[in-house]
Amino acid sequence: MSNNHKTVEQAEAEGKYIRKVRSFVKREGRLTKGQARALETLWDTMGLNHSDGMIDPQSLFGNEKPVTLEIGFGMGKSLVEMAKAAPERNFIGIEVHRPGVGACLALAETEGVDNLKVYEHDAIEILADCIPGNCIDRVQLFFPDPWHKAKHHKRRIVKPEFIESIRGVLAVGGVFHMATDWENYAECMVEDMSTAPGFKNQSETNDYVPRPEHRPLTKFENRGQKLGHGVWDMMYEKID
Repeated sequence: MSNNHKTVEQAEAEGKYIRKVRSFVKREGRLTKGQARALETLWDTMGLNHSDGMIDPQSLFGNEKPVTLEIGFGMGKSLVEMAKAAPERNFIGIEVHRPGVGACLALAETEGVDNLKVYEHDAIEILADCIPGNCIDRVQLFFPDPWHKAKHHKRRIVKPEFIESIRGVLAVGGVFHMATDWENYAECMVEDMSTAPGFKNQSETNDYVPRPEHRPLTKFENRGQKLGHGVWDMMYEKID
């Protein structure tokens, strides 16, 4: 195999540095004993690996239930809550932060959740390499890093090429649901989605929707609301 055709994983194993576009800045923290144990004991049943390539959701879960894909689930609390509340759906979570993945697995076990699988990897690469086209019923992106300084806006994950990758994995009639507590980011999301092909805004006012019942109210959000801080939900249906 020539050097030009080596995979990123092979190149990195040989100590070569490959510059890649990332959807995150990795802030690695220490694993607690519980998180480490969950990663070690539950990965074989709940973990998904980027290196395994394209998945078949029907085979993966053993049924044909609609699939919700969440990008950047943090510590996994709301994702596990959603999965437990909706046994009629399957859930796939993507998170790059290892302690968060461990916490999510541990909580899923505690709550008896069996309709959830998780990746510990960059979402951009998972969307490109592992999720088949037109197979996801709902994509969720809740409270992504706002990169609030204007000079850092280019680092925000929601941009035209990312939106197109979401469109690729969504089934027609599927929904892309975003939420943010940064008004400027919400405005940018609406602007980018308004020019993206293949989507229809589900908002009656063509901007935001009330928080749907399936998205849990986080402690952070509840505290923010009491202080008068806003949260903006946006839901877009794939129409073609």
